[in-house]
Formats: sequence, structure tokens, C-alpha cells
Amino acid sequence: MMTRRKDDLGDLEARLAYTFKDQTLLREALTHTSAGAGRDNQRLEFLGDALLNFTVALVLHRERGDWQEGAMSKFRGVLVRTDALRDWALALGLDQALKAAHPRKAPPMGPKPLADALEAVLAAIYLDAQASGQNGASTVQSLVEARFLETIRQAQPESWTRTDPKTHLQETVARLGLPAPEYLLLDQTGPGHAPRFKVQVSVGTHTAQAEGPTRKRAEGTAAQLLLDQLGTHTDR
Repeated sequence: MMTRRKDDLGDLEARLAYTFKDQTLLREALTHTSAGAGRDNQRLEFLGDALLNFTVALVLHRERGDWQEGAMSKFRGVLVRTDALRDWALALGLDQALKAAHPRKAPPMGPKPLADALEAVLAAIYLDAQASGQNGASTVQSLVEARFLETIRQAQPESWTRTDPKTHLQETVARLGLPAPEYLLLDQTGPGHAPRFKVQVSVGTHTAQAEGPTRKRAEGTAAQLLLDQLGTHTDR
């Protein structure tokens, strides 16, 4: 029986349901800039971001013939936001794969590095599939559909309001004739790999404060609290 190497990425490939012909692409996708390697995953992340946005848009257009452009655009933003990609990355075990790829210098495991790694892996799959004579776009689309298809099919036209409260707040205050929301960073605490952000959002005389592991999430929570104050939040 062949003994698997400690750095074998077969478990990750199994979760992806894709076997790389060229594993150097996968290793590049798992190389954060902090690893100090010659080639990190930023170029792949750039390509993966474009692939993901296109593929989600394609599935939305195909599945939601009842939605107009605005609803599709907003819900795509919900699906490809950093926190959503972080959750997908964790479900795939990318946090463990990143550590295994560079055990001597583990990269930061905040939402952004994990989201970047997820996009880089999608790009690596696309390039590997294309190079081996497969349809890279279809391969990536299969992964995206496995993650998001049922969510897209079951979503309501205003589902994005529950996960994008900042946009909802901006549109709500515009409709009410109130000033545009203003966000202020009040404090940042904690170590670099696990920071905490405290923010305040103001709309005229109305204010709300919240904390979160990222500034964006703290702002979203504060925006939802302010929507609750204004009595315009969507029932969950």
C-alpha cells in the first residue's frame, strides 16, 4: 500500500470533487503572500474573482427569469461577498490546506485570505481543466452550482436585504428623504490575525454602533440596527 505524504492534497481534491493533473497550480492557489514564496496566489485570485462573478451571474440569469437586473445584481453581491466565500472556504477545509501547504509560516486565517484562496482555487481548477482538454468554465460552473444553486432557486426577490443591510439602509434613507449614511471607525482592537472593529453609522440624528471581526461586518451589523430603529427592517 502506498503511504500518503503529509503534504498530500488529496483530501481537498476529494472535497472539491476535482483531481488536478498539475498540482503545482493548486499549491500556487494555496500560497498566501505571507508565505514568502516566489509565486503567491494573487494572480490566480484575480482570475478566480472574475470567473466567480461571471458564473454566478450566468446561473442567476438562467434560474431567475422572474428577476430584473437590480435584484440579480444585488443577490450576486450577497453570494460573492467576502464572508460568504470565507464560509465556503471553511466548508472545503481550505484553512487546514493553507496550513498544510506552508506549515512553517501559516498564513492569516481572516475572512479575506480565505476568500482569496477560494477564488484562487477556482481559477486553478479552470486552468488545469483547460490544459487537460476539458471545459474549464463548465467545471467551475459545476462547483458554483453545487454551492449556490438551491440558494438561488429558493431566494425571494428581496432576500439580499437580510444579508446586505448597508445597501438596504442606503436605499431606505434615500426613499425617506434622509441624509446618506456615514460610517465611522471608533476603535480597532485585538491581534492582527483576530481583530475586532467597532463602528458607528449615522443618518441625520439617528445613530447605531456595532462590533465585528471585520470592519465590513461591523458596518453591516450597525446598518441593520439602524434599520431596526427606523422601523424598516425586513422580518427574518
